[in-house]
Amino acid sequence: MVYKNRTIEAAELDRTKKVIVVMPAYNAEKTLGRTLADIPREWVDDIILVDDFSGDGTAELGRKLGLRVFVHDRNKGYGGNQKTCYTEALKLGGDIMIMVHPDHQYDPRVIPQLVTPLLNGECDAVFGSRMLGGRPLEGGMPKWKYLANIFLTAAENATFYMYLTEYHSGLRAYSRRFLEAVNFMKNSDDFVFDSEIIAQGVIHGMRIREVSIETRYFEEASRIGFLRSCVYGLSILKTLMKFKLHQRGILRFEQFR
Repeated sequence: MVYKNRTIEAAELDRTKKVIVVMPAYNAEKTLGRTLADIPREWVDDIILVDDFSGDGTAELGRKLGLRVFVHDRNKGYGGNQKTCYTEALKLGGDIMIMVHPDHQYDPRVIPQLVTPLLNGECDAVFGSRMLGGRPLEGGMPKWKYLANIFLTAAENATFYMYLTEYHSGLRAYSRRFLEAVNFMKNSDDFVFDSEIIAQGVIHGMRIREVSIETRYFEEASRIGFLRSCVYGLSILKTLMKFKLHQRGILRFEQFR
């Protein structure tokens, strides 16, 4: 389902729910400040940065900027980073967790649209979609990545019996209910974590909505190359197969229990 963008005032909504931004960071020193400047702070109660054993000053800068900083003692990967993000946010009593990449590729000014349906109890997760009127090619998305995104999204919609315009953006918000229902610690430490947690949510009947977002592709923004993307795509297809086998009771997988 799509939640239309509109002007929303934080004061209009139930703000008894604690909203926490989580930032999975790796070598984000050059872009962290710009990302933080775009976060509408009146909508956010706390910000967590998890540094995945960066080789630059990401963690030190995060502390200077007043963030709650957690540092891995080794590189645990994108999925491993998110596991720490959500675990620590839940410990802090977060009711809504918003993942914002600190590389400034995704525009966090859309946070009001992301959290409003969650604050109103209308759904359990809200995903930003580059394909929902966001003109990804104009924003610099490589054409091969655009076409792969369309193919994989179609496969996921057919598997989950849902209709989303994108499953692969890095700007998304989860409710506490969602994160406590799924066993996200059983997921991959790699990029396919994002698809696995959606599959888990579908198994547990979570309600998901989308909002339109725009992205920036530039030299300092993190990205994965063509070969790594191929591995990522195959990992998604494997996840879809496991989901179907589990759903039909042919094989059972611990991560979907």
